[in-house]
Amino acid sequence: MDDDGRYRDGRSDFIRGAKDIAKVAKKQVGKKVGRGMDKMGDEYTKRSYKRFEEEDDDDDYAGVPSNDGGYYRNDSRANDDEGHSDSTEGHDEDDEIYEGEYQGIPRADSGKAGGMDGVTATQAQQFRDLSAYEGERRKDQEELAQQYETILQECGHGKFQWTLYFVLGLALMADGVEIFVVGFVLPSAEKDMCLSEPNKGMLGLIVYLGMMVGAFVWGGLADRIGRRQTLLISLSINSVFAFFSSFVQGYVSFLFCRLASGVGIGGSIPIVFSYYSEFLAQEKRGEHLSWLCMFWMIGGIYASAMAWAIIPHYGWSFQMGSAYQFHSWRVFVLVCAFPSVAAISALTTMPESPRFYLENGKHDEAWMILKQVHDTNMRAKGYPERVFSVTTIKTVKQMDELVNLGDGAAWHEKWRIKLTSLFHQVWSNFQTVFSPEYRRTTYMMMAVWFSMSFSYYGLTVWFPDMIKYLQKQEYSSRTRVFVKEKVEHVTFNFTLENQVHRQGEYFNDKFMNLKMRSMVFEDSLFEECYFEDITSSNTFFKNCTFIATLFYNTDLFKYRLVNCKLINSTFLHNKEGCLLSDVSDENNAYMVYFVSFLGTLAVLPGNIVSALLMDKIGRLRMLAGSSVISCISCFFLSFGNSESAMIALLCLFGGISIASWNALDVLTVELYPSDKRTTAFGFLNALCKLAAVLGISIFTSFVGITKAVPILFASGALAAGSFLALKLPETRGQVLQ
Repeated sequence: MDDDGRYRDGRSDFIRGAKDIAKVAKKQVGKKVGRGMDKMGDEYTKRSYKRFEEEDDDDDYAGVPSNDGGYYRNDSRANDDEGHSDSTEGHDEDDEIYEGEYQGIPRADSGKAGGMDGVTATQAQQFRDLSAYEGERRKDQEELAQQYETILQECGHGKFQWTLYFVLGLALMADGVEIFVVGFVLPSAEKDMCLSEPNKGMLGLIVYLGMMVGAFVWGGLADRIGRRQTLLISLSINSVFAFFSSFVQGYVSFLFCRLASGVGIGGSIPIVFSYYSEFLAQEKRGEHLSWLCMFWMIGGIYASAMAWAIIPHYGWSFQMGSAYQFHSWRVFVLVCAFPSVAAISALTTMPESPRFYLENGKHDEAWMILKQVHDTNMRAKGYPERVFSVTTIKTVKQMDELVNLGDGAAWHEKWRIKLTSLFHQVWSNFQTVFSPEYRRTTYMMMAVWFSMSFSYYGLTVWFPDMIKYLQKQEYSSRTRVFVKEKVEHVTFNFTLENQVHRQGEYFNDKFMNLKMRSMVFEDSLFEECYFEDITSSNTFFKNCTFIATLFYNTDLFKYRLVNCKLINSTFLHNKEGCLLSDVSDENNAYMVYFVSFLGTLAVLPGNIVSALLMDKIGRLRMLAGSSVISCISCFFLSFGNSESAMIALLCLFGGISIASWNALDVLTVELYPSDKRTTAFGFLNALCKLAAVLGISIFTSFVGITKAVPILFASGALAAGSFLALKLPETRGQVLQ
């Protein structure tokens, strides 16, 4: 009797423990199990564990059979808010399937043979056969893909898609703006922050590094917590740190804010294209994803126009003492955050992707969104009486995830457990991108993305640097040289620019209220001279002698005096500032903005052509053809010996290569299934930014040295990319996986 009592106690404890685990699992997963799904789960449990000898007599509540296994709207029990079923809320321990059985948790009966000593072995058997599970998920996903395409055909293409187009376009526009911000503010920011050349280079690359991290992180999260929610979080981070970067004063803090801003905006491209594609039918997908790319161009135009209108207006500034300064370039940085803020505001009115919901077993939420799409489009087309005829949609079998949050654990401990679990889920999903099924596709896409990005970003930064180099060459050719001049009792109160004075003698001369730009004095004598209120750039005194000379309120610091002798000379009230080696005037700034404006606007024809032909000639032909033409255009770089020629070549290359990018974006969206789409896109986009950093670093190092190396690198990368692109599968006319 004692043995029987101990047995019953142990059996009861085991049952209670199993029920507790089932309740936690049910709450964690947060799904409602329908009648038809219950029966399928019961049959699967019988096959997996072989614990039952007889069939269960539950056919009276199994629900109406369905080819797609979804939920029926007219089944009141399947749509009951409580979501109860006998398989999840069973009571008879011997005849009914007890609560939690659908999670694969063994019944207490299975513990009779081995007693409590067999609990460990029994628990080891509770995990499903992963290969069988993946096979069922694959079948569900294939059925869902076909049905989802049919539903999108019924919903039509209209007002809803165009509204979402403009909302997501703002997010893509914010990404385009982010690329240009640092490049436009550097000439002005270097004055406020006294940036050295290495610091300027780091500031230019930090945005790409941030976007690389952001693309990988947000892309992975979007497949787990949703496209809309992830995009809202990433854009919010971008907006907050873009706002802060316009006010911080130090270099390190500004660098950190731009890094964090880049991390935020990094999620824009992979999420936006995946999000929008899941509302588009196959005959519209290629065209309208290409139209969406135009907003990246609009972002570049917006940044160029705002820089042109704001930065040269140095009157748009204020300061509080000598510690805090807010100049016009900071106003420009603030204005560049507007597209991101507008995207956040507009995105709050849009729904989550129904495809994401269906992939995660949320049938009712997905059905409501698809009905909203249908009704919105029908009302806009003048057919408000048309009814959404879909009553059931296939949902994908979900992985059972048991997360022990711990009873009575502190809130931070629970958050740590949740975040750890989320990290493992994201990492596991990323690893599947390199599974045997997708490995070849992923490696090929990596090569194409890398080659495209290496050549495109390398050349688009090399072009402006070459233009600046040609400007300097042309500027130097106009340098005036004065030798052995003698100047006495003269007052200089006008700008001195681009001159070289050798072996001159200056006696009792006054240099007052003037600017010196690119001025060099060599082996000259200054005696009893007076320098007051001087602002200089790229100005040096070499091997000069100063006798009884006074410097008052100037920026002619001693490091501008190279190997000079100072005899009875005095410096009073020196200006605070930085040693600027470059020529930075208003005309040069306007030129930089104008060149960027033209280069960005030049992609408009390529965008239009790619959008009109994407669904007609296919993604691979568009990608390979545009890459080949871009490769050929690289050889024209050898003829770029003037500023105007380089601007024309920049516009030509940008207009041709944009078609390749559009085709690559569409192809990436269509090659991966919905549960891996943003993860794969985010990883490839992160690789793109890494290639951009390498391309920029390598190409710019040859400015002024040779054109042959950039030409060979760019053409070789584009040729390799076009060849590999032809090895990829064509996705035109296929349903979204």
